[in-house]
Amino acid sequence: MYHSDEIILAGFGGQGVLSMGQVLSYAAIIDNKETTWMPSYGPEMRGGTANCIVIVSDRRVSSPIITKFDSGIILNQPSMEKFEPAIKKNGFLFYEESTVVYPPTRDDITIIKIAAIHEAELMKKKQVANMIMLGAFLEVKPIVTMDSVLKALKKVLPERHHHLIPLNEQAILRGKELALQQLHLTI
Repeated sequence: MYHSDEIILAGFGGQGVLSMGQVLSYAAIIDNKETTWMPSYGPEMRGGTANCIVIVSDRRVSSPIITKFDSGIILNQPSMEKFEPAIKKNGFLFYEESTVVYPPTRDDITIIKIAAIHEAELMKKKQVANMIMLGAFLEVKPIVTMDSVLKALKKVLPERHHHLIPLNEQAILRGKELALQQLHLTI
């Protein structure tokens, strides 16, 4: 049976939203899946809004431009306001709890709040908050393998940052744990 996942990743520029989407797309390619990665950001980049649409599919993707999503990974309040209504019924919405002031209120989707920034600070590297969010997503929606994600990190991260791949892996694993904890709280 044909399967496709359409994901919106959104936040402020500088939060690693676009690189999170790139890692997901590269991992899909490594897993021999069809994928698109379509970034969108304002001219202000760092501090402005940034988002990307990632589609991972068993078949060729007909269009990277979509308006309804199976899942959302949201890292700030403006993105929550814009994209919460765009999550399909029975979809998944992951959000960073400290940067989203007004949590989502829908009862027709699964909502998972993650303390990614807090956890990244505990790891002494706030830049891995995006990988914590990605880990949470992949725990619930394992659309790519962990092995492929680690290989994708080598493609996305500049070589001078490859020494951070083990820390990124720890962040992904921590995100998976946090998602499991949240899922158990909602059951």
